[in-house]
Amino acid sequence: MSAIVSEREDEQAWVWLARVRRPQGRKGEVLADLLTDFPEKFNERKRVWLLVDSSAPREMELWAHWLPKTSGGAGEVVLHFGGVDSINDAEKLRGLVVAIPREERAALGEDEYYAGDLMGCLLVDVAVIPEREVGVIEDVDRDAGPVALLVVRKSGGHEILVPFAKAYLRRIDLDGKRVEMALPDGLVEINEASL
Repeated sequence: MSAIVSEREDEQAWVWLARVRRPQGRKGEVLADLLTDFPEKFNERKRVWLLVDSSAPREMELWAHWLPKTSGGAGEVVLHFGGVDSINDAEKLRGLVVAIPREERAALGEDEYYAGDLMGCLLVDVAVIPEREVGVIEDVDRDAGPVALLVVRKSGGHEILVPFAKAYLRRIDLDGKRVEMALPDGLVEINEASL
């Protein structure tokens, strides 16, 4: 099955790894929401960038990180940055995005794609003749079920959901911003009828 990996991207230059939620502890640590499927990669990172927006990155040394034990730590990471030594220092980081340059992101296996790479691609149904442009992929919903759903915006403004299933996938051209799928008969029409 084709897999979609979430590492949110901003302006194609940065890959978002986490968003700082609040201070955690008394020595400047922060609790952050994970935005990556690769939290283990924090082990390899000695530096990350904090973003207010993509125009003002602030390079930070990553001293330590760990997954919190409270609440199972699902989707969270505790980070400790160099030069952030108090609760007051940590409070100033609230809401900032922890990111890396796009070229430093983790390599993926065959049939795996970053969600950010699919966003902005034109979805084309090649099961019909002539092929038809379904719309532009705006988002990927990975929490909808066992198969990720492509959130596609049609030219008329309607949103449809398309399962990102290997059985439907025919070709992905990331450079050309085009995803070709052979969609089941009626899938697009069912989505439109529910509006």
